[in-house]
Amino acid sequence: MSDATDPWLIVGLGNPGPEYAANRHNVGFMVADLLAERIGGKFKRAPKAQAQVLEGRMGPPGPLSRRVVLAKPMSYMNLSGGPVTALRDFYKVPLGHVVAVHDELDIDYGSLRLKLGGGDNGHNGLKSMTKSMGPDYHRIRFGIGRPPGRMQVADFVLKDFSSTERKELGFLVDRAADSVECLLAEGLERAQSAYNS
Repeated sequence: MSDATDPWLIVGLGNPGPEYAANRHNVGFMVADLLAERIGGKFKRAPKAQAQVLEGRMGPPGPLSRRVVLAKPMSYMNLSGGPVTALRDFYKVPLGHVVAVHDELDIDYGSLRLKLGGGDNGHNGLKSMTKSMGPDYHRIRFGIGRPPGRMQVADFVLKDFSSTERKELGFLVDRAADSVECLLAEGLERAQSAYNS
């Protein structure tokens, strides 16, 4: 069971290294970076986990303010579960207070879907997290659409957003960051009705 004083762990999923920074697969890192900017802090190496973290508060001052740990696993996407579980244990975060922000192939580019629990839909970062700690964490699914023509999924997710997509990307990452704040302050149902598209 969790209560309002328990911290939240917001995990942006992606791959470490400059060569991956602008890939579709790294949109979770992009959202985490924007949230870090809003909190006004910088990521640093995590204690006891292969990740970068930033501790802070999110939301308006007062009873809606939430203690948060923003995290970017540095283990590569397919091994995200280990660092996330280590952070959960270290910061004593209930599973229902874990939020994974990730790219989603089965949703049109720019659409968001928030949900609690469920399958991994072939997403290796989620697969690794679920294997480590079970499926009952929140997901913020950022639509990237399906690959065009016969392009392989692996090639598609490891390519940068197209020039057309990049025109809207800043706005969409901003909206995804807003949805995280709404989830923490007002709960899943309210965030779903405001942001699911």
